[in-house]
Amino acid sequence: MAADVFKDMQRGGHEEVVFCRDADSGLRAIIAVHSTLLGPGLGGVRMWPYASTEEALQDVLRLAEAMTYKAAAAGLPLGGGKAVIIGDPRRAKTESLLRAFGRAVESLGGRYLTAEDVGMTVADMEVVRKETRHVTGTSEKSGGSGDPSHLTAKGVFYAIETCMKELYGDPSVKNRTVAIQGVGKVGYQLAELLATADARLIIADTDAQRAMLARREFEAWRVEPDEILQVECDVLSPCALGGVFTRKTIATLRCRAIAGASNNQLDQPADADRLAERRILYAPDYVVNAGGIINILVGLQGGRKGYDRAKAERLAKRIPIALQEVFRKARAQGITAARAADELAEARLEEARVQAAKKRPPARKSRRAR
Repeated sequence: MAADVFKDMQRGGHEEVVFCRDADSGLRAIIAVHSTLLGPGLGGVRMWPYASTEEALQDVLRLAEAMTYKAAAAGLPLGGGKAVIIGDPRRAKTESLLRAFGRAVESLGGRYLTAEDVGMTVADMEVVRKETRHVTGTSEKSGGSGDPSHLTAKGVFYAIETCMKELYGDPSVKNRTVAIQGVGKVGYQLAELLATADARLIIADTDAQRAMLARREFEAWRVEPDEILQVECDVLSPCALGGVFTRKTIATLRCRAIAGASNNQLDQPADADRLAERRILYAPDYVVNAGGIINILVGLQGGRKGYDRAKAERLAKRIPIALQEVFRKARAQGITAARAADELAEARLEEARVQAAKKRPPARKSRRAR
């Protein structure tokens, strides 16, 4: 497997991949640091019952790379990283496992900053914090930024408004139909924001009880999880796991735009072209869902004063500005919005790479070379 890991790292441009195991707690984790050009690699830890180590590795590599692009596109002084813990969070999560993970994070000396992700909570981050300083998203009581889901949902809401402006010339979501795939932490709060703005909602979730709650609360139309991608709507908002847009699913979409919170929504880069061929406006996921990383950055910058919610809210309003820039670039150059977002992020990374090279002292020549 080692040779394959190095090939995967070279292909994605990752700096470091660490496999972590703790016999006493049963921890099996992988930490991937994609880039530290702009700052320490920030990214949440996801706990999931992966079918294999290879599946977990591919997920963490993709997620870490997406975090680099997310931070760069948002203009934040952070790099990209991610961690996955292999296991069912409902059964295998224990204090000893979380603390073992914290020690693994600490061993990287700050090159990777962890936070909550799927299968993890703010309370879990407080446990991880017992073993490492390099943890974010802890409770506001302890000086952290707390649960980032509300700001993430706000960012997605702003992005949906931006899509409406792009499509119809009016950002209002009133009487527009939005289909939300997944009404967990972010999806539920997004539904609340949209319902308050008089949007029509269609929702689906693999958790039937959660879906029924959202249906009643927001007077939404509920469909089964395997139907949500085919419903007719103005905006389809994926807020569950990634990889939902494939050659097969794109062919059956009945939406005008896509803007959601989930990471890595496209199964393959070519799927952006398939969406464009169907004239479906795609708002790149890592531009749309940057509210979470903004929330964390404000918490990191707070120092002794703590988390500044007003500042986080102000910064989140940059998300539609960044998305508008992506759409403008895509139109001007005749490329997909996904490619436009990548190029904007890559330009910032290249600028940082050039600046870093200028600061690097020249290599000393050996006496023989002289």
